[in-house]
Amino acid sequence: MMRRIGLALGRALTPVAAQAAGEVTEFTLDNGMHVVVIEDHRSPVITHMVWYRAGAADEPLGVSGVAHFLEHLMFKAPADLATREFSEIVEANGGSDNAFTSWDATAYHQTVASDRLGLMMQMEADRMRDLIFDPQQVATERSVVLEERAQRLDTSPGGLFNEQLSAVIYLNHPYGRPIIGWRHEIEDLQLEDMQDWYETHYHPNNAILIVAGDATPDEVRALAEQHYGPIPANPDIQPFESRERPQEPPHTAPRRVVFEDERVANPYVSINWLTTERNAGDQEEAAALFLLASVLGGSDLTSVLSRELEIEERRSLFAGAYYDSTALDPSTFTLLNMPVPGRSLDQAEADILAEIDEFLEEGIDPAQFERIQFQIAAAQIYDQDDVEDLANSYGFALTGGLTVADIQAWPEIVANTTIDDVMAAARTLFANDATITGYLTRPAPETAPEVTQ
Repeated sequence: MMRRIGLALGRALTPVAAQAAGEVTEFTLDNGMHVVVIEDHRSPVITHMVWYRAGAADEPLGVSGVAHFLEHLMFKAPADLATREFSEIVEANGGSDNAFTSWDATAYHQTVASDRLGLMMQMEADRMRDLIFDPQQVATERSVVLEERAQRLDTSPGGLFNEQLSAVIYLNHPYGRPIIGWRHEIEDLQLEDMQDWYETHYHPNNAILIVAGDATPDEVRALAEQHYGPIPANPDIQPFESRERPQEPPHTAPRRVVFEDERVANPYVSINWLTTERNAGDQEEAAALFLLASVLGGSDLTSVLSRELEIEERRSLFAGAYYDSTALDPSTFTLLNMPVPGRSLDQAEADILAEIDEFLEEGIDPAQFERIQFQIAAAQIYDQDDVEDLANSYGFALTGGLTVADIQAWPEIVANTTIDDVMAAARTLFANDATITGYLTRPAPETAPEVTQ
């Protein structure tokens, strides 16, 4: 069955959004592949994405990084193409392609002229089930992955700090493992590990096809049935909703991480709470947390933390708040404070907690809240102008356990969230003392030993 749903961005803004992005249609192939079509016929361009519902958080113990490693191998040698020929063909057709791995998914995408959609499907379907595993390429690509880890994490104090902090935030859940993998486990990954991961997860009934741009649902269906339809489903794949992962136990005690590195230019403190994510049919609490992060830290000029600590009191170089709503499992709410030189991290931590106490007492300025609601609604409209960003937003939400209907409902849920809703969420969140606090700092200077006479 094919479902057609108009993109809704709040009652006052819906007509503009509809002109920009058209309609969203979803259907399922006979082999279980979920297909989402986001129409935008203003230019003859499409983004074609295949999302596998398997990411770093689904990896077995001892093989961290296998999802990301396989992402690299997917560009090497599909059965009908030479090494790296996939990307060369995309480029020769005037397009661009890439891939990425998250905790909850692995995604492959191309942006090309709309009349090249069939070619993209043909090549992507080829590597869905016919990837060739070459031991020599595994050895070569291991060096590439290790170098990527070195550049992104091992040579970055902030990257290493966040890696350690995540491992402390999550006592049991695999979100505590780095997406790229622990270095010692990357070094030990074997060709058989890649094959097992590929054979377990890379099947049409574990994938979401998203096509955004200048294509109709009928065109996408015909091409998808031609290229993806013949690939058989894997009956052993569990339904997405029943995917089993180790879950996080209740957090009952505060924890702290202090990471010291000589290369740190600007020390900062990060205070984190484990909290809920958006759930199918139940997004109200997440909407309140989303708005709370916007009120506290969404703007450098008008948010509570930056206005108080950066502009008025000049105690901070930067202060912000963050909340990831589209994780499949429980997410985090984070407060960050980077103090001005000469101010310690102990003082920075006290400053941001004092601001939260004052916020809980004084509440939200209605005029500020109205501005934030308008800015969010406007941003949702502007997002419709980039088909690649639009496909990304749908992919993250769908692999995070939401439905197309949930995605459509989200803007109105956010628009209908009140100040009282946000303050209730804030009181519940900040009443939890089981915080995870991290300090990223330089080592204290060594003091010369005293000389006795």
